Amino acid sequence: MKAEFRTVLFLFTLALLFPFTLQSQHKVVLNMPHYDDTKIHFGFILGVNQSFITIKPISDLRSHVFDSTYIPDILPKPDSARILSISSSPVPGFVVGILANMRIGDHFDLRFIPSLSFGDRTLNYMVETHTILAGEDTIQQVPISKKVPSTYINFPIEIRFKAKRYNNFRPYLLAGVQYTLDLASNAKKREQKNQNEKIIKFNQNDIYAEAGVGFDFYNEWFKFGVELKMMFGLFDALKHEGNIYTESIDKLNSKIFQLSLTFE
Repeated sequence: MKAEFRTVLFLFTLALLFPFTLQSQHKVVLNMPHYDDTKIHFGFILGVNQSFITIKPISDLRSHVFDSTYIPDILPKPDSARILSISSSPVPGFVVGILANMRIGDHFDLRFIPSLSFGDRTLNYMVETHTILAGEDTIQQVPISKKVPSTYINFPIEIRFKAKRYNNFRPYLLAGVQYTLDLASNAKKREQKNQNEKIIKFNQNDIYAEAGVGFDFYNEWFKFGVELKMMFGLFDALKHEGNIYTESIDKLNSKIFQLSLTFE
């Protein structure tokens, strides 16, 4: 997280310094010179995202043995099993939404951006199974992947700190909180389609802390923006359902990187 924060600060500092390199050039015509004086304006966003997972396994992960009652979908069913490792792999998604912006000062805006986003994540387990046959313990290592698709309705509230406008360019920093409702969390349809497989579910509700950097470009008829935002889930996103896949994880947090284009 520290490296990501340093990246945001570097990008914002670069944006602040960049206009000074243009001072020797001739002045350009200001597009929409009184745009920022408007109290409230609206627009929409289009973006792509990458959803990551921060996994905190149980403290005795590699030594914790689960009996057969915790192993719902490994066939033939072993007598016991343990998890050797847990990892995750992200899948790119996308987001669409509308925005409402309220000016609260020369350098500050308050924004509300309800949006709909889609993104998948995959949990990868390396499972070691033990089966006792004729007095002998047969050991196998089985890689198992669990895909967790999500469809989010997002309700973020953000505060933007805007630097001074340089010609038709203006950088900004943002911070905020976001409430997220996962429409795919109950996963009833997935359960019906995969009756022989135990699916992993996420909790329906989560709260994210947000931080990011953006750049506004004033055109003749509208304002165009590019924004990079990081969102960190504050609560445990995993629904613990008493099986080897969920009980091997102490806590699971979501982390989302989003690159958005704004049109206002």
